[in-house]
Amino acid sequence: MQLQNYTLVVIEDDPLVNLTVKEILSGKYNRVITYTDANQAYNELPLIGPDLVLLDIFLGPANGLDILENLRKQGYMMPVIMMTAFSDIKMAVRAMKLGAEDFIVKPLDLEQLEVAVDRALQNFDLRRKVDLLSEKLKEEQPNVILGESEGIRKALEIGRIVASADTTALIVGESGTGKELLARFIHDNSNRAKGPFVTINCGAIPRELAENELFGYEKGAFTGATEKIRPGKFEQAQHGTILFDEIAELSLELQVKLLRVLQERKYYRLGGQKEISVDVRVIASTNRDLEKLVEEGKFREDLFYRLDVAKLTLPPLRERGSDILLLATAFIKEFNKKFNKNVTGYTPEAANILQNYQWKGNIRELRNVIERVVLLETDNIITKESLHFLKPSSPLTVTTDKPAIELKEGEHRLFIAKNGVTMASVLKDLIIQTLKITNGNQIKAAKILGVSRAKLRYRIEQLEINISGKNIN
Repeated sequence: MQLQNYTLVVIEDDPLVNLTVKEILSGKYNRVITYTDANQAYNELPLIGPDLVLLDIFLGPANGLDILENLRKQGYMMPVIMMTAFSDIKMAVRAMKLGAEDFIVKPLDLEQLEVAVDRALQNFDLRRKVDLLSEKLKEEQPNVILGESEGIRKALEIGRIVASADTTALIVGESGTGKELLARFIHDNSNRAKGPFVTINCGAIPRELAENELFGYEKGAFTGATEKIRPGKFEQAQHGTILFDEIAELSLELQVKLLRVLQERKYYRLGGQKEISVDVRVIASTNRDLEKLVEEGKFREDLFYRLDVAKLTLPPLRERGSDILLLATAFIKEFNKKFNKNVTGYTPEAANILQNYQWKGNIRELRNVIERVVLLETDNIITKESLHFLKPSSPLTVTTDKPAIELKEGEHRLFIAKNGVTMASVLKDLIIQTLKITNGNQIKAAKILGVSRAKLRYRIEQLEINISGKNIN
């Protein structure tokens, strides 16, 4: 039988017990080191780096519980199994509170000892794997939201307020702007931070499997349902947060069921007879106009108002100014580490290209661009030539369908011919453009223009604006 590659330390002042334990464990583990002197063992532990310690409680003048407490204070996380000849419940409780993995009473049951050691090592390995995976996940998906622009600062400010109130939230923004990252920020800053954060991509789940995915199922619910109970996303998110990414893609049927969960905090598994209570915070995100979808009958109005308790808007990357270079620098560091490169930054020309590019894919597109450049770059700096594949934005052209210039809220641009233009034609064009923004919704258009609906309707008739059909002219 091949020995398992673990180092075990036994600290026991009875030489006979030491010898017996060593003989038993040496048949299974690679290194078993025994001590009868507690002080010597304590001083040599840093040199040995054990995977597990078997520690007697009564060690002559020394006390095993004090040793355990000092080990934990110094940051030693390996499992410690306590041994004693006295079946003292209070002592066992104190040992467990100090971080002992297990508690064994002497005279030792050698079979029980082997089981306890094996279980403790397996648990320790599992914890180490989880820690490594968590660190790797943090590197691949950092939870820090970078940015100093007004839009990001406002989103984070609202995010902190929302985090402190255990309510639903709606995050809106274009694809790739970091909606999931903002949802994680809310979760991490809430009283649910110790609970799970579960994401469900509403657009990626086949409609026929969506209910199973959300609510789980019980054996016999459908053909192929062989597991006795399969928990759904809501059960997995219990006492935590569940993010419905791209909520607009959720079918109307499931919207009804989600609304019921939000109202009653209860649901049934598919095929189940027992109602299940759920304690989760729901956050939804979308890159679509839910109000418009409500008007079109594609999204339930009652669900929309349930979700729209707290609304957070993420600006597109092209409106974030210096944040672009801040994010690019962070991505350069990330991919330097991944590809073992040493790219130190970018030339002024390259920085100008990055800042003036439209970034239709937002942060996701920027990250992909930097990954590609760092991977292929042979120099230690990103140049204009490094970004040759980024096609510049098309020249500005005036159209009636969509402004060629991206404007901030409240801004406008007016271009007129040298010989001037009539006030009526300017007013007509203003109303037409506003109606196109609202897809013909006169109430919204009137609100944007700061006039009453009656006054807007009067101007539409006066200027003979056609709003029938798909075209507005």
